[in-house]
Amino acid sequence: MVESAPRAYRSELRARQAQETRSRIVAAAARLFATQGYQATTIAAIAREAGVSAETVKTTAAKAELLIAAFEVTFSGSEAAETLADTDVAAGVIDLPDEVFLDAVLETISTANARGHGLWTVLLGAALSDPVVDDALRRILEHRAADYRLLVSELLRRGIATPGIDESAAAITLSFLLSPESYQQLVAQSGWTPERYAGWLRAAVLAEVTSPG
Repeated sequence: MVESAPRAYRSELRARQAQETRSRIVAAAARLFATQGYQATTIAAIAREAGVSAETVKTTAAKAELLIAAFEVTFSGSEAAETLADTDVAAGVIDLPDEVFLDAVLETISTANARGHGLWTVLLGAALSDPVVDDALRRILEHRAADYRLLVSELLRRGIATPGIDESAAAITLSFLLSPESYQQLVAQSGWTPERYAGWLRAAVLAEVTSPG
């Protein structure tokens, strides 16, 4: 019984160290994938960037798993979250009053798109040739679709959306409007300022959820 506390402490310390190492590896992988792409980024390069051995990277996660984790952490701050509402970046948004709710949602997603759009492009490309990434992409898209169905329901509940709208069509449209792809095209490629993008996004979302039929 005397040994239980030291053993528990050592176990907690090892777990914390392992998580810190994983976080460092995922962050290093995110930087390299974003700048070099998926195919050109090697395990050895990730190891050098993270300051660990290649063997440590291999035992932490496979290359495809690192790409998936890199995108999820960069975009939402969490790995494998079932819904965006469960992530650090969206914490507390659902509890905000009606008058600021939509703007908070748009700011949260726009900021996430600004961080993650580059890795999203890498993820899409890798999914064409890597079945592990492809499976993860399908899961991410399923979760995105569910998030936007929930968002439409919440906008209706709060009286922001107009009763009678086609909820399914609205969710699909919002998923496109608020996607990393829209940020990539309008801001990264076309040179829109974040302010112009935010204004366009708000107007487009309101037009979609307040137009019946």
